Amino acid sequence: MRIVLAEDSVLLREGLVGLLERFGHQVVAGASTADELIAAVAEHGPDVVVTDVRMPPGFSDEGLRAALQLRAKQPGLPVLVLSQYVQRAYAEDLLDSADGRGVGYLLKERIGHVEEFVDALARVAAGDTVVDPEVVRQLIRHRRDPLSRLTARELEVLALMAEGKSNASVAAALSVSEGTVSKHFGSILGKLDLSVDDTTNRRVLAVLAYLRG
Repeated sequence: MRIVLAEDSVLLREGLVGLLERFGHQVVAGASTADELIAAVAEHGPDVVVTDVRMPPGFSDEGLRAALQLRAKQPGLPVLVLSQYVQRAYAEDLLDSADGRGVGYLLKERIGHVEEFVDALARVAAGDTVVDPEVVRQLIRHRRDPLSRLTARELEVLALMAEGKSNASVAAALSVSEGTVSKHFGSILGKLDLSVDDTTNRRVLAVLAYLRG
């Protein structure tokens, strides 16, 4: 994949470049500010963007706002956001962009799990939604009414899906069959009133409903 990487720490940026290239990807541009990120995407048209949330000059949410601006212009642009801490509002804003497809929100400590990080990047580039398990746990605390209709097992299934796990991985984690997972997911869709047509990514919609709840 061709990647634009935005990270103001030179050490971390160069480390990520080396890691990504080791897995056969090409970092076509590195950016240290939000403005440089926007310019790099316009120039290179990457397959995916990886950006820190906090960047110069204010070190607040510059990287995230740049990512949201890019996705507003190019809804299909996959973006993986990295953050030092869980910021609930940041995650919600990101997931609200372009119906939550092709987005990821990971804590920086996840980079240390190299294969997990690279796999998350590939899934985001493919249009999936990937959310760090710790972010999921913190968002769970703010659940509201729609999810109250789900059983404890259905919530377990949806929580694992929110972490980006496939049906097979969910089945393995819960020691059940894939058929059972599919039945639970069908029940979840009905309870969340997500009876949408086949052209819509129902899995993404269900995960978003879970995270926003």
